[in-house]
Amino acid sequence: MYPVAGGRRAGIVPVHVAIIMDGNGRWAASRGLPLLAGHRAGAEAVQRCIRAAVAAGVKWLTLYAFSSENWRRTPQEVADLTSLLRYYLRYKVAELAAKGVRIRIIGDLSRFAPDVRAEARRAEMETASNTVLTVVLALSYGGRADIVQAALRMAKAIDAGTLAASQVDEDTFGGFLMTADMPDPDIVVRTSGESRLSNFLLWQSAYAELIFIETLWPDFDAGHFDAVLQIYSRRERRFGARPV
Repeated sequence: MYPVAGGRRAGIVPVHVAIIMDGNGRWAASRGLPLLAGHRAGAEAVQRCIRAAVAAGVKWLTLYAFSSENWRRTPQEVADLTSLLRYYLRYKVAELAAKGVRIRIIGDLSRFAPDVRAEARRAEMETASNTVLTVVLALSYGGRADIVQAALRMAKAIDAGTLAASQVDEDTFGGFLMTADMPDPDIVVRTSGESRLSNFLLWQSAYAELIFIETLWPDFDAGHFDAVLQIYSRRERRFGARPV
């Protein structure tokens, strides 16, 4: 059951959809398959999701691909996730580029192996001029860490005299975040029935519409993406103001 409020805004397409892709493990377990099979199926769902975003006219799609907390998982699972990431960065970026998709990376890439970092940067460079859809991969990303690094960078700018403390406001602070040149998400979706943000885009999601669905991520397809957009079209976004 999805919460719906306000009148329908027919034809409204969000600029930025962000997704917490959850449920790979449960999907695999329910089928008696190894965990890696769930992650592989989840990677296929990513491709379906990107195609659906392009078809819908969404301009930004941010995917929580690997959180800063995911490093706490077993060494085998981390290795499997990293191998999948390496494969898709190396062999699937060309397909996305042909569709006009630009790749952006946010997060702490320093924790990945040098070849993964190199593939990530190559993907960004080779797709930098594309304009149909920007896919932002959040890799080794944490919302709290993002806020902390922004505060540290801003403090250094103040110490260096390039920024006055009196100039600091929300817009100034936002300019130090990893997402500085991105629009805030209009929607944050989480699959698998869980109802929490799990340290994802905490600052940026202040006024996002939150949509939680029961579908496990490997089962997510264009129909689910369209359903999310339909829910969004019925939400009344007030940004703190009272309805007119």
